Amino acid sequence: MIKSDYLIIGSGIAGLSLALKASENGSVALITKRKLFDSATGKAQGGVACVTDKSDSFEQHISDTLAAGAGLCNAEMVEKMVKEGPARIAELIKLGVKFTKKNYSDSEFELGLEGGHSKRRILHAGDMTGNEIEKVLIENINKHEKITVYEEHTAVDLIVDGNKLCRGAYVFQNEKNEVEIFEAKVTVLASGGAGRAYLYTSNPEIATGDGIAMAYRAGADISNMEFVQFHPTCLYNPEAKTFLISEAVRGEGGILRLKNGEAFMHKYHPAEELAPRDIVARAIDNELKASGDKFVYLDITFKGRDFLVKRFPNIYAKCLEYGMDISKDMIPVVPAAHFFCGGAAVDEFGMTTVKNLYAIGETACSGVHGANRLASNSLLEGIVYAHRVFENSKELLSGSYKGISAKNVYGNTSLPQDPAVFVQYWEEIRRLAWNYIGILRSDERLEKAEKRINILKDEIEENFKNSPLSVDRIEVRNIIAVAEMIARSAMLRKESRGLHYNTCYPFTLPEAKDIVIKTK
Repeated sequence: MIKSDYLIIGSGIAGLSLALKASENGSVALITKRKLFDSATGKAQGGVACVTDKSDSFEQHISDTLAAGAGLCNAEMVEKMVKEGPARIAELIKLGVKFTKKNYSDSEFELGLEGGHSKRRILHAGDMTGNEIEKVLIENINKHEKITVYEEHTAVDLIVDGNKLCRGAYVFQNEKNEVEIFEAKVTVLASGGAGRAYLYTSNPEIATGDGIAMAYRAGADISNMEFVQFHPTCLYNPEAKTFLISEAVRGEGGILRLKNGEAFMHKYHPAEELAPRDIVARAIDNELKASGDKFVYLDITFKGRDFLVKRFPNIYAKCLEYGMDISKDMIPVVPAAHFFCGGAAVDEFGMTTVKNLYAIGETACSGVHGANRLASNSLLEGIVYAHRVFENSKELLSGSYKGISAKNVYGNTSLPQDPAVFVQYWEEIRRLAWNYIGILRSDERLEKAEKRINILKDEIEENFKNSPLSVDRIEVRNIIAVAEMIARSAMLRKESRGLHYNTCYPFTLPEAKDIVIKTK
């Protein structure tokens, strides 16, 4: 048994930021499923939305966020996030994060513009913002003696006592094939989203909804899982897999075109390419279904090579690897599952409905994104809520706790296993999610999804209980739980709002309500 004051599950911007601060309060055990750098944060290209320019204002950022959220944002929390943002950005800069300046001698930041924003307010580090933030946070993590990092450790389930108090987690050691008990006074889920539940996604391989699924099984309330954001522009190339073409490319004037070169976004929204992501993704999906084509083009060729190399060095270089010079060639793109606005329901301090269990970042549903996340608000949410958990959790450390009596409840992990079984489950779930609970939904699709998900869930749980433990088994068990939550939530929402579009209910109801689901 490993004991600490804090157990933080996940190593993205939210988990790393919290670990650094929590180490001031006590000991920290930080576990990560792969290596410390493996997270969605490291792949974030666009940047962090924050009011830093005199021509901008908190009120405008709040208004843009609320507009994107389609009536479902928690307005109070949006205001807190926006107003607390500059202080959190200042902390990142103090740690060593280098956001791009207008020029080398200038003190002003070069601010990007993205869909849904009325002002340029996106702080970025070239087109590798997440990479820069992650690198700096890890460098600082490695200096702290009170933070112990456990790489190649996969959380299996939370340990919750009879008083609905979280006491830690069962954790699988990937390389040793052993389960260990991590006991903590404060447990924090910061394991990111669940894009890998879908056939096409911009997310890294680790994004299998582990934190959301564990919270669900532990009895925490889960909110608004029907709101899955599909990024409109993932590079269409079999070899590229999950490479994202940043929203910022459209922010700099990129135009979406059909294969014949015709622009089409003017048919769907007055803001055209700068419309909110859900509208752009549905527009592309609609055009692809109408034409039968597999992709559309994103055209930024008119900007010229010098500008593109400076503004989008990573995208330029990556496309070049696949034989495309984006200063001359249009980029083939498709929508892909990108971000979950729903998750474990939390209060203003990040606390779930399970005592001493927090959730932050994409694992949580904090209310700041509503029915659709405004571009580049996710990294901001991560650092703001990390700070809020840090402040709120101090009082939980002073209490005295009896040692937990949890025992390893998982089977023999040394037995042989048949990987083909879980490959089949994995592929079926992801294709089912894409076809039935994807960008466009209907009652018929959702009913078919629910029936098949229930069958798969029972099969997977039976297999999980009677087979040796492995990371594959843990992940597949989690993505079927995520698929179940999406389908249940989508069936309960009898309207179309934000990221959720049901062809049987193309209207938006006058009253916006959260959909909250609980463990059956």
